[in-house]
Amino acid sequence: MQIAKKKTGKTKKAARDAMIRLVLLGPPGAGKGTHAKVLAQKYGAGHLATGDILRGHIREKTELGNKARKTIEGGGLVSDDLVNEVMFDAIGHLPAKSGFILDGYPRTIGQADALDKFLQKKKSGLNVVLNFKTSGEVINERLSGRRVCSECSANYHVRNMPPKVSGVCDQCGAKLIQRKDDQPETIRHRLEMYDRETLPLVRYYQNQKILQNIPGDYDVPELQEEISKLFDKLGLL
Repeated sequence: MQIAKKKTGKTKKAARDAMIRLVLLGPPGAGKGTHAKVLAQKYGAGHLATGDILRGHIREKTELGNKARKTIEGGGLVSDDLVNEVMFDAIGHLPAKSGFILDGYPRTIGQADALDKFLQKKKSGLNVVLNFKTSGEVINERLSGRRVCSECSANYHVRNMPPKVSGVCDQCGAKLIQRKDDQPETIRHRLEMYDRETLPLVRYYQNQKILQNIPGDYDVPELQEEISKLFDKLGLL
């Protein structure tokens, strides 16, 4: 009898974890990508990073990639219709019982509204939206020091997460580069774009009563502990 209880509890927890549905909000450099990866592994959910998906199209020179390349490299935003199409397709290709963590999507009210309608058709909805409150000083330090592998897209940071050999990817040995959108002038442009087009999402999700503010300036272990406490309070663990 005791063993049966233990198995049942584990099954229920696995079911909750598998169906977690999160959106991560916050300016560039807030740490969304890093925390999305940690949470995806912890909860067995799909980590869907809009930027990575679009850059994959660019590397493969697909029709979408060719359209998106100039816009992304200049720090701009791809049209809502194109982004929605890509993200709905990505969600649709996840395993049937897998939840998801959306990193970098939605970025506009139009995208958020389209996502709500898409999930409603699936008789589903978001569990929570995490808003990373992050200072400008921390954002600039994180982005200016970020490096990415030119081949496999693995991420590094010159101070916080350096490679074993300077300028060389640990995973594939390719050269590390600084993306154009991580350079100072483009960072300023990206933050301006965020304030103008993405910040209204905070109010959008506040009105739905699913927004939770978290301290994006915290280091990863410290903030993960805060997120765990929040999820426990919300009944997501």
